[in-house]
Amino acid sequence: MAMDVVDYEIKGSEMQFVEVELDPGEAAIGEAGSMMFMDAGISMDTVFGDGAAQQGGFFGKLLGAGKRLITGESLFTTIYTNQASGKQRVAFAAPYAGKILPMDLRQLGGTLICQKDAFLCAARGVSLGIAIQQKLSTGFFGGEGFIMQKLDGDGLAFVHAGGTVVRRTLQPGQTLLVDTGCVVAYTPSVDFEIQYVGKIKTALFGGEGLFLAKLSGPGEVWLQSLPFSRLASRIFAAAPQTGGGSREQGGLLGGLAAGGILGGVLSGDDD
Repeated sequence: MAMDVVDYEIKGSEMQFVEVELDPGEAAIGEAGSMMFMDAGISMDTVFGDGAAQQGGFFGKLLGAGKRLITGESLFTTIYTNQASGKQRVAFAAPYAGKILPMDLRQLGGTLICQKDAFLCAARGVSLGIAIQQKLSTGFFGGEGFIMQKLDGDGLAFVHAGGTVVRRTLQPGQTLLVDTGCVVAYTPSVDFEIQYVGKIKTALFGGEGLFLAKLSGPGEVWLQSLPFSRLASRIFAAAPQTGGGSREQGGLLGGLAAGGILGGVLSGDDD
């Protein structure tokens, strides 16, 4: 499928959205539920699998949907096509606080590997696939880095990352050790594997887990400061764990009740 060349503008600071401008006949593909608003001249068409596989027959559609299912994404994507005679705009919003990164696949060699929930939208013609790490250690211990998304094409794709994002250029032989959840994307020339932290005490009490991602150059790497898994775990830890009140209130009431019962038993009060 021919690539559409689109113009765009990223707006916002913490909760960003990207506004894509489409010429007549141009189209963009987006994750299900990511659309924020669109002009009236744009038509929506939900397809089975990804936009690049829609003309490949039933088998192509099934294969595209299966790849997306493995990465935890919806079986469907939505194609937004400009049916009007003038320019039209459609916007896609980030799912949580972070940054939207424009990725020009042409400048990155045609392929980008990113975390499985990073893809937000792209120009029509970008193919969405999967990248499964081949090394046995990565498969067993890679966690979020085991099955990743692969974006192919020579157009624009937009990925989302949590918190602040930093881009690192790795020289041949240069190595970077990263928390597995902090890896947003990297070019295929980067070698990705899993490394044990090295010390039992650090692994058990350091808070970083048993394994780190080892990225070796040459190539480009994008890292995020706030993985969604880390954000979700902090929210869950702070949320009330009982039906009513906060954990502190529950602990206080439980302590008072337990103290009253214990006091009655110790005082010999049988009433």
